[in-house]
Amino acid sequence: MDIQNLTFRQLRGDEQVPYDLLLLADPSKAIIEAYLAASKVFVAEKDQKVIGAIVLSPLTNIMTEIKNVAVTPELQGQGVGKYLIENAIQFSIQKGYKSICIGTANSSVGQLYLYQKLGFEMNEIKKDFFIDNYPEPIHENGIRAKHMIVLTRLL
Repeated sequence: MDIQNLTFRQLRGDEQVPYDLLLLADPSKAIIEAYLAASKVFVAEKDQKVIGAIVLSPLTNIMTEIKNVAVTPELQGQGVGKYLIENAIQFSIQKGYKSICIGTANSSVGQLYLYQKLGFEMNEIKKDFFIDNYPEPIHENGIRAKHMIVLTRLL
């Protein structure tokens, strides 16, 4: 995909939250709604159609967290996720944050690869996070999601 033709922008207050996308990355609408209140939602658009979304939430006055990043299934693996994360990093730098973090499941092999390629480093494991916080088991790549791996990047 030619990411040159993508637009990155913050979702306006009068626009619908793209739950169809956010639910691809987090299967719990209740958990999504809990973090949306304190977050900013950004979208990637191609030809005025939303094809990806990312949610940023401040943790402290110097650290922000990527709570959710999702891309339309047919466009996954084509650089849209990378585009969203790179733009979220630039937004965070402009807002004066000193670091940014993201958490993902132990089973999210592709995401762990991407985040590390983008300069994030593993710094914490939240044991049994997905077992304790989600009623149904989550499986990816033939692996059960049990633990959250938290990765951080200095800005």
